[in-house]
Amino acid sequence: MKKILFIIGLTLFLTSCSNAQDTEFKKEALENVMITTNNENITFKEITEKYKGKTVLIDVWASWCPDCIKGMPKVKELQNQFPNVTYLFISMDKKYDAWLKGIEKYEVKGEHYLTSDGMKGIFGTSIKLDWIPRYMILDKEGKIVLFKAIEADDSKIISTLKGLEK
Repeated sequence: MKKILFIIGLTLFLTSCSNAQDTEFKKEALENVMITTNNENITFKEITEKYKGKTVLIDVWASWCPDCIKGMPKVKELQNQFPNVTYLFISMDKKYDAWLKGIEKYEVKGEHYLTSDGMKGIFGTSIKLDWIPRYMILDKEGKIVLFKAIEADDSKIISTLKGLEK
């Protein structure tokens, strides 16, 4: 009986540790070079520093991604519900022109950056990207307060944003 309880306890402990949420970006992510809509290079660290003092919702997406496009109306609802949040869109598009066309076609409003190496690259790997769209939330100090959500209407996003309004 003691062995069974020990195994259950160990399993619960290991499961809770594996579900721990990252609260800071890895060095590799921060050093990753991205591209602005003006076709200029910028590191992810420079991007995050630019928005310090603001609550930031990061939407990792691509113009070719059907789930990302289906989620855009929900993102627009979030933008209406939480207008003081900065909406930062990180695209996994492979081509600069396709990315810009996608922003225009889907009327994506917010701040836009393009990764330089795609989903399996440095940035994607460092945030454990396994699906897009992917939503993350940063508090005003730039700490990650929500590491992963894959639906824009996920209750975790709404409750986190409401908690940060206070």
